[in-house]
Amino acid sequence: MAAIVTPFRHEPTGSWSYLLRDSDGIAAAIIDPVLDYDPASARVAHACAQAMLDAVERDGLRVDWLLETHAHADHLTAADWLRARLRERGAGTPKLGIGVGIAEVRRTFAKTLALRDEGTRGARFDHLFVEGEVFRIGNLRARVIATPGHTSDSVSYLIEDALFVGDTLFAPDVGTARCDFPGGDAGTLYRSIQRLYTLPGDTRVFLCHDYPPAGRNALAQTSIAAERASNIHLRGDTPEADYVALRERRDATLSPPKLLWPALHVNLRAGRLPPQQQDGSIVFKTLAAAAP
Repeated sequence: MAAIVTPFRHEPTGSWSYLLRDSDGIAAAIIDPVLDYDPASARVAHACAQAMLDAVERDGLRVDWLLETHAHADHLTAADWLRARLRERGAGTPKLGIGVGIAEVRRTFAKTLALRDEGTRGARFDHLFVEGEVFRIGNLRARVIATPGHTSDSVSYLIEDALFVGDTLFAPDVGTARCDFPGGDAGTLYRSIQRLYTLPGDTRVFLCHDYPPAGRNALAQTSIAAERASNIHLRGDTPEADYVALRERRDATLSPPKLLWPALHVNLRAGRLPPQQQDGSIVFKTLAAAAP
């Protein structure tokens, strides 16, 4: 059985979100939804998430799951906003899920981001997935594959023949994720990707980001065979030591993501936003500026 997958592009952050549905029914899931956030004005909007909500209502779907592949550092999740609107409109009572490693990430940033509910394992998330866990989306079988390395909480979702990899893999001509965030590790990412490379070659790989080189349109989908054969950072036959050296050398040149602190502030709270100011803006308070 194949899942029907509809991609949604968020151009400002180079992100892809996905609406996945059961071809035999109305069950659906939304994966890595993105909130529009303008750092200059500190205002949020919901154009990308609204497009997903419109598609759900147009097709009469019931969303059972909102799935996050990890706590993103480069965009803000729209999961909390969507969860509320889907319930209001009778389009499902979705559970918000993420990997169990989110607890470690929350502990890492609890002081910096003043996480008052830091004692809970995954505040505001409905379900924390463990390695190998199997769940259903209607008639579709979904399996969780822990893929740490980019972050310690990264997971991939294998839903029938569709694999949602988060930031673990990019398009073959772009490479793989950075590993210089707290909890990241290039050797760990190498082993995570090699696990994915054992899947059948025709497995559909859905990317969370694409940053296309000049002359190429943004790509949402590739395959295990294509990644294994031609990923510019890590092919199926690339030695671990070579990959780690390349990844660490490259990571040393990268700047922090532009939305790092707002993204973590929201994503570690499962999409919950701070209160709006009178002018409609949102203030993110962190202690990062005080760090030595």
